[in-house]
Amino acid sequence: MPDREYDAVIVGGGHNGLVAAAYLARAGRSVLLLERLSVTGGAAVSSRPFAGVDARLSRYSYLVSLLPKKIVRDLDLNFRVRTRTVSSYTPAERAGRPTGLLVGGGDARTRQAFERLTGGQREYDAWRDFYAMTGEVARRVFPTLTEPLPSRADLRARIDDDSAWRTLFEEPLGTAIEDRFADDLVRGVVLTDALIGTFADAHDPSLRQNRCFLYHVIGGGTGDWNVPVGGMGALTGAIADSARMSGALLRTGCEVTRIDTDGRRAEVTYRTDDGEHTAAARHVLVNASPEALAGLLGDEAPPPAEGAQLKVNMLLERLPRLRDTSVDPREAFAGTFHIAEGYEELATAYAQAAAGALPAAPPSEIYCHSLTDPTILGPDLVERGCQTLTLFGLHTPARLFARDNDTARAELLKSTLAQLDAHLAEPITDCLALDAEGRPCIEAKTPLDLERDLRLPGGNIFHRDLAFPYAQEGTGRWGVETRHANVLLCGAGAVRGGGVSGVPGHNAAMAALDDTGGGRTAGRGEGQG
Repeated sequence: MPDREYDAVIVGGGHNGLVAAAYLARAGRSVLLLERLSVTGGAAVSSRPFAGVDARLSRYSYLVSLLPKKIVRDLDLNFRVRTRTVSSYTPAERAGRPTGLLVGGGDARTRQAFERLTGGQREYDAWRDFYAMTGEVARRVFPTLTEPLPSRADLRARIDDDSAWRTLFEEPLGTAIEDRFADDLVRGVVLTDALIGTFADAHDPSLRQNRCFLYHVIGGGTGDWNVPVGGMGALTGAIADSARMSGALLRTGCEVTRIDTDGRRAEVTYRTDDGEHTAAARHVLVNASPEALAGLLGDEAPPPAEGAQLKVNMLLERLPRLRDTSVDPREAFAGTFHIAEGYEELATAYAQAAAGALPAAPPSEIYCHSLTDPTILGPDLVERGCQTLTLFGLHTPARLFARDNDTARAELLKSTLAQLDAHLAEPITDCLALDAEGRPCIEAKTPLDLERDLRLPGGNIFHRDLAFPYAQEGTGRWGVETRHANVLLCGAGAVRGGGVSGVPGHNAAMAALDDTGGGRTAGRGEGQG
């Protein structure tokens, strides 16, 4: 017999599970959320990874773009973001001299940066026109993410631009990039948004690069990527507070081992330190990967997923000096600092990784959150001028680490930092702070590390390939449905999942509330204790 019955049991306490819990509890449903780890938040957490150092890093996910203001308002979240003063800086060498492309600080300054790099205005005009197009698509598509899934035809009609539809939804993105831009470095900067966590070539016929690009340019209806004030943990903490205050019971240290359902009523079995327990519910919402969900249900496993990124966290005593002396490091690192991400460099790195080798010149990009939000650093670190750096490497699929993860990680980190050092006037390792035990403040995580730490299948930060945000066969009304009528997917593997958005959590809650087949059950108010 179940220990207790609820209207909804939520499996997994990542940010999407917390969003779902908050919405359902605010609607008067009794909610139990079960989280395997000792804290909620999943990949959207802040932590102190370096011993004795008061730096609260957004350890796995860094920036916020896809979180709708609607969710922040609906759940009364005490949470803010700050815009970055610079969009990106990409160092380069032209005619034997260090230079770079700084995007941000106003149209006039960006235009001058393009002209200085490319010797004319053509690339800037192409850039402006291209992102005007994606901006209009963003304004039309982003509001649909928290609505029932539109059909493909309805979304196309909403966009109402045949050229934009063809560019983003029908042709490999590489076609548009090569047609519109001539400069290799500019082409590469555009392409990077299609490769974050996605192992694909610019001309991949599957269009997985297009799907990744779309989600990176529609956030908030603007495509802006902002810094969470207080770190990513401030967001998940605010959502957890909202869920608890609404009456949801959030339990940590609870590993779910099985879900049994007849389509109308489900039982969730989970383990704690004091043994095995069972909770019954009208609905079960699963904030885990489709692979994990299949295992819990005893269903056939979906196709295997594979992540393709290196994540590196650093704390510096100071920002490094740049070889390009025309730009202040505080500006260069204020946005996204691109490394080895020219168009041909990206193609070469992809080809090498596809052939089974670590890229010789690994592409990556860096974010310095503490420049925008110094509150993540303790007062002593701020006074000393310390800064955080987070590096996200591309084109490093999980398969490359299968034989010897530790050795491959060390080799990749060394070559990645060497690519960064090529644009610095001093080695990045000379700038690293030391922890309380005298060790450099740097940690690196491969896809296999993320699979171990967070149970991301193959280290895939999206749980599986992203999907275009329209209905396809079997996706259901909200894109969260499964073959079991009362089991819903509320993690990144849902349609319109991926990124720190809360969208799958919102949509799974709406799907559960749409289903009026079951009424309230006992358990409301248990979360107050």
